[in-house]
Amino acid sequence: MTEPVKGPASYFPSIEKKYGRPIAEWKNLIRTSPLSKHMELVSWLKTEHGLGHGHANALVARTLAEADGK
Repeated sequence: MTEPVKGPASYFPSIEKKYGRPIAEWKNLIRTSPLSKHMELVSWLKTEHGLGHGHANALVARTLAEADGK
């Protein structure tokens, strides 16, 4: 039996459905942004791309964790 998805990734299906972009595209936007701090990126996604706080936070958390090798 497969384990349910936990943590930030649990938001990914609803992010793709609600905002119409694949997660890889959101991660690429975050990686190529001139911003680097977590909350700056969250605010940017909310302001410039209309994401809700939880969705923006989940994307940033996962993307930054991947960049740190976690």
